Amino acid sequence: MKPGEVICADAPIVLNEGRPTKKLSVTNKGDRPVQVGSHFHFFEVNRCLEFDRAEAFGYRLDVPSGNSVRFEPGETKEVQLVEMGGSKTVYGLNDLTRGKTVGRNLDAALSKATRRGFDAYVEGPATGFAAGWDLGVDVDGADLEEGAADATAPARPCCCCESKED
Repeated sequence: MKPGEVICADAPIVLNEGRPTKKLSVTNKGDRPVQVGSHFHFFEVNRCLEFDRAEAFGYRLDVPSGNSVRFEPGETKEVQLVEMGGSKTVYGLNDLTRGKTVGRNLDAALSKATRRGFDAYVEGPATGFAAGWDLGVDVDGADLEEGAADATAPARPCCCCESKED
């Protein structure tokens, strides 16, 4: 054997063999395409994608590593999801989960998703807000210090869900 040499098995490797899977119908309610990568926690994908987020908790796309699925505006498609492996822990992304994808974390993640507008398609312009960012900061508000965030501010639509004025 040489350093860095890879010796492959004779039998083909079947991806995600034996892991739980499920199918979900997903609709892009936004006006821009949305692309989701293979290992992104599907629960936390773009808020313009409408689907049963509770069903997607702890799952990712069942596609080969490095691949993705693209959702065009108005398009509905069925996707197959596979349960996440390893420690089943998610941090970052849209910061909805912040921990394990098993057990009681689902309720907390669903509550956060609802507060941030991920539970349903959000319509309307983000007038007066930093469009496309869920900062909760009124950029025209003189009463807020620079960079200060109002935790009680409602979730604003993402940039792909804003209505456009011609």
